[in-house]
Order: sequence, then structure tokens, then C-alpha cells
Amino acid sequence: MLDNTDRRILVVLSENSRITMKELGEKVHLTGQAAAARVEKLEDHGIIEGYTIKLNQAKLGYSIHAFINIYTQSPDHRPYLTYIKEQAEYIINNYKISGDGCYLLECKFPSNERLDQFLIDLNKHANYKLTIVINK
Repeated sequence: MLDNTDRRILVVLSENSRITMKELGEKVHLTGQAAAARVEKLEDHGIIEGYTIKLNQAKLGYSIHAFINIYTQSPDHRPYLTYIKEQAEYIINNYKISGDGCYLLECKFPSNERLDQFLIDLNKHANYKLTIVINK
């Protein structure tokens, strides 16, 4: 379904989604109009689902980046999910997984104290295994 030009377009847009269609066309050897038509086709087929920004969490005051494997204590996950919704400020992603655990949380915290309180409160709903990101 995708040809090499489509794949190159996806690579360029992944690196910089704010690029103009003219600049995109130059990078993939198309006119700006042809590049725009290709991008529209990729959007229409659901290959490109949207555009986003990448935030520097440390510069926003969240210096701790953590992954937390979640092991729910009962088959009813609603108490855990409710708690996670209440803590949305700290949650980057909450993945339902198979394998080691029930969920994998990706979180950000401004301090070890806030992380500690989050874990104390989390432990009321689930057990966990914490992994701290040292460097990206």
C-alpha cells in the first residue's frame, strides 16, 4: 500500500511535522502540491492519525521520569483506573498490557517526595514495580 515516497514522507513528517508542503516536496523529490496530495491520502487512509508536539518535561518542572508496572489486587480494575484519572497531571501514558503486570504506567514527577506520595496512594489500589529513567 505504501511506496518508497510515502515512506520517505512519513520519515520527514516524523522528524518535523511543521514542515511546509513545499519543503516536504523538495525533500522527497515532489512538488509541494503533489506532496500535499500524498499527505492527504495518508491522512484519509488513517496512516497519519494526527500531529503532536514533543514536550521537555524537565523544563516544565518534572525532573523524574518513571515507568511503573502495575499488578492489580482484584479483577475489578475500576478503583485503580479512577485513581489514575485523578492523578492525570503525573500520567504520560497508561498502557493495558499482557505479560509482566496488568498495566504499564509512564509517569512524570516534580520531586521524589511527590513520587513517594503517589506510590503510597497507588498501593491502596494495586501493587507495583518502579523503574526510574536515568537518561533518554
